[in-house]
Amino acid sequence: MSLKQLDITKLLSLCGKGNQLAQLEVYNRYEKAMYNVAFRIVKDTAEAEDVMQESFIAAFSKLKSFKGDATFGAWLKRIVVNNSISQYKKSSRFVCYNDELQKEEAVEMEGVSEENYSYIKHTQLIEGMETLKASYRQALSLHYIEGYDYEEICEILNISYGNCRTLISRAKDSLRKKLAVAS
Repeated sequence: MSLKQLDITKLLSLCGKGNQLAQLEVYNRYEKAMYNVAFRIVKDTAEAEDVMQESFIAAFSKLKSFKGDATFGAWLKRIVVNNSISQYKKSSRFVCYNDELQKEEAVEMEGVSEENYSYIKHTQLIEGMETLKASYRQALSLHYIEGYDYEEICEILNISYGNCRTLISRAKDSLRKKLAVAS
């Protein structure tokens, strides 16, 4: 039986024994999803790839601590999110912002076909999220894009439940205001 046909439990067992082909198969199964998670947080392709690979290395080295309470994918995603946030915090300390680079041209809505309208709305939403403060963007991404509930976000961001609810509420208000100005 080939490794591609094995379920994840058997693959993880082989990974725990140091089987590199099994590790490669697990990597192939989860790499795209984990890259997307990392990219949404760090906002840089090279950093997202680095975070993803470091997360897989960490996951394989800590495989004995995987208890199976959640799916392997959820456990791995938590590692990726934590590593991504850590990397984002490290890299954001050294970023210089230029106000002129932050200004974007307004999209002309006249003459836009119906099928392009939803694309423009989606684009405006993404652009609006990118202009939010980092804490707001992270909270909204974790909640709405990654699907974490408030308790999980509290653990990931190391904040209280009340602060989490307030953070997400303020982030939504800020995003609404930015989208209203853009329309």
